[in-house]
Amino acid sequence: MTLEIAAVLAILVAAVVMFITEWVRVDVVALMVLVSLTLTSLITPAEALSGFANLAVVTVWAVLILSSGLARTGVAGQIGRPVLRLAGESDARLIALIMLVVGVLSGFMNDIGVAALMLPVVVDIARRTGRPPSLLLMPLAFAALLGGLNTLIGTPPNILISEALQQYGLEPFHMFDYTPTGVVIMLAGIAFMVLVGRHLLPSRDIKDLSEDAKMAPGEFFGLRERMFVIRLPEDSVLAGKTLAQSRLGAALGLNVLAILRTNQNRLAPDPATHLRPGDRLLVEGQPDLLMELWNRRVLIVEEDQVAAERLQSADIVMVELALSPQSSLPGQTLEQIDFRRRFGVVVLAIRRGGGVVRTNLEKQPLQRDDVLLVQGAREQLDVLRTDSEFILSSAEIADEYFLEERLVAMRVPDDSILVNKTLIESRLGDAFGLGVMGIVREGKTHLMPEAEERLAADDLLLVKGRSEDLLTLEGLQGLEIDTEAPPEIAELESEHVGLVEAVLSPRTTLAGTTLRQIHFRDKYGLSVLAIWREGRAYRSNLRNMALRFGDALLLYGPRERQRVLGLEPDFLVLSEAATEAPRLNKAPIALLIMAIVLVPVILDWMPIAISALVGVVLMILTSCLTMDEAYRAIEWKAVFLIAGMLPLGIAMEQTGAANFLAEAMVGLVGPGGPLAVMAGLFVLAALASQVMPNPAVAVLLAPIALNTANDLGISPYPLMMTVAVSASAAFLSPVGHSANVLVMGPGGYRFSDYTKVGIPLTLIVLVVVIIIMPIVWPFFP
Repeated sequence: MTLEIAAVLAILVAAVVMFITEWVRVDVVALMVLVSLTLTSLITPAEALSGFANLAVVTVWAVLILSSGLARTGVAGQIGRPVLRLAGESDARLIALIMLVVGVLSGFMNDIGVAALMLPVVVDIARRTGRPPSLLLMPLAFAALLGGLNTLIGTPPNILISEALQQYGLEPFHMFDYTPTGVVIMLAGIAFMVLVGRHLLPSRDIKDLSEDAKMAPGEFFGLRERMFVIRLPEDSVLAGKTLAQSRLGAALGLNVLAILRTNQNRLAPDPATHLRPGDRLLVEGQPDLLMELWNRRVLIVEEDQVAAERLQSADIVMVELALSPQSSLPGQTLEQIDFRRRFGVVVLAIRRGGGVVRTNLEKQPLQRDDVLLVQGAREQLDVLRTDSEFILSSAEIADEYFLEERLVAMRVPDDSILVNKTLIESRLGDAFGLGVMGIVREGKTHLMPEAEERLAADDLLLVKGRSEDLLTLEGLQGLEIDTEAPPEIAELESEHVGLVEAVLSPRTTLAGTTLRQIHFRDKYGLSVLAIWREGRAYRSNLRNMALRFGDALLLYGPRERQRVLGLEPDFLVLSEAATEAPRLNKAPIALLIMAIVLVPVILDWMPIAISALVGVVLMILTSCLTMDEAYRAIEWKAVFLIAGMLPLGIAMEQTGAANFLAEAMVGLVGPGGPLAVMAGLFVLAALASQVMPNPAVAVLLAPIALNTANDLGISPYPLMMTVAVSASAAFLSPVGHSANVLVMGPGGYRFSDYTKVGIPLTLIVLVVVIIIMPIVWPFFP
């Protein structure tokens, strides 16, 4: 082994480890590989950047746009929906039709796009026919993967394998060269799911699944076990306040599902709805916090007004910060900026125009002419003087902000529920809108306490807030739990209000963000009652839960707002009634464009990359897609992943690393003959695709397969076709492919469900490959 081979293998192993552990995003890993190969002089700069101009990369993103065009104009839906409705009452026939339709569509469209497009359709069919979605959604995802094997453009590994052949001076695979093998594999997969696989699937519906995973009719994500009724006393200080002002959600973690009044029930009340004395509120959540408020005090007001000077010391001062002309902050809220963590100071008030804003500052979008009154350490303010975002001025103007009107001194009593809690755990800010500016303890004042500071009995808190917020706290303590049983789930839905599920779309930008950060309730007017993740329902502290791709969200609210959410590219609402209407008048044009793309490729008149680009231009010029929709259709992570990993394939070939690994494979399984080598490659690629993106698997194994074929003196085509098939055989786990993750939440699947069905399906595909491949692509032509 040469030094160059060792270096390439070291980079390869490091990349595989990062793919498996997910320490770094996969596209960033690919760029790290590209940079490492260049810095170690294993490839030239031109070779390092060649991936971005590679025909395979161009083809991948162009096909993604074409696929989006077919979806947006309703072509796929118009083909799929009528066929699926022919299934009748037979489970076997319905699964077969779903898989057949999805498989055929996936041959010409991006597989995850087909899965996302058909997901609401299949969920609606399951609801109408009384079947659990878990019976249909895994077959949907697997069919998308199997169907991608049928054509050159069906899946990125197919394109990459064909391009690798061409780069090695061999005849590449053409549009339908994959079809004979792919169709047989797809039909075998469908037969397995119809005859055996469906019996291995769980009969589980997240709409009827309680926390112990047992079916319980009428329960929705275990919703009923968290429903109860609270009542406002006739003299409650909450009467006259809106639901938003009552802080029932922020302080107690309760979702108000309905207001039960004598003359009428108000379902899914708006946050601006005013409460009345004696109102009975149907809520969802846990009563623990409310019951804790009953039995113990929170804070005692000791001083109604506190002088602003108490917020300053020898080390902590107040200054004004004006936004500089070149500041990038206008338009963003303090919460979005993470102002305190980023700049190390606390915003006390904002001077805007002729007025002053002193409360609810975190949600205020900054404006260009705003002046911020901030509290901070002198050394940190010295740092800000050189920050291009701000212009600092003196703090001798604090009186102009009338902070005394918002500053209160509050004592923590011995029996307070806040004792021994950190400031962040106390949720004084999030729940009650109260900001702790300082803590007086044993005669010493600690200004700007950290979020992890623990409160102690007898602490005196210097708090910024409104007197109304303190009254709200008293009002929450006066709420009563009604002993009457809550209404049935069915009574929560009407013609205008209902429950619906939604998932993050394949192209979402919201993964990793919380509902609170995106202001979900305010923006969409819907309440998130539960989140289904990895086989269980979460129903507490949802506002601060980072969203993941594959989560299923249980939403409640006006159906009109559900339809608005259906227009958002970040979400996929699992109801056809809430999905965006396609441009059906453009469907014939989209079909004609696809014919224009495919015919020259089939007749070998032009490369697939150029033909696909022609189709992209026509889709946009004919308004089948807008340019913004085209950009959104591109899976940029996949583009950078492929472009970054292709240079590794070049380095493996040029340094001899590919030949080194090929010789190792021949030495290991070569004595068993070509079939054994083929089986070894299949197993290696199938296992790798469970922990690595399948385009990366194809890029890495293509040079090994080519060199192995050369060492054995056999045709490279059966081995290359095997790599393409096995790289897409990601049936063993939900993380193997995005289509699997997409259906995990709506199907209520657990990790083990995929393994239970995926292992036998993968073995069947392996057997079919071993039987059919030498017939279609002989080892010795």
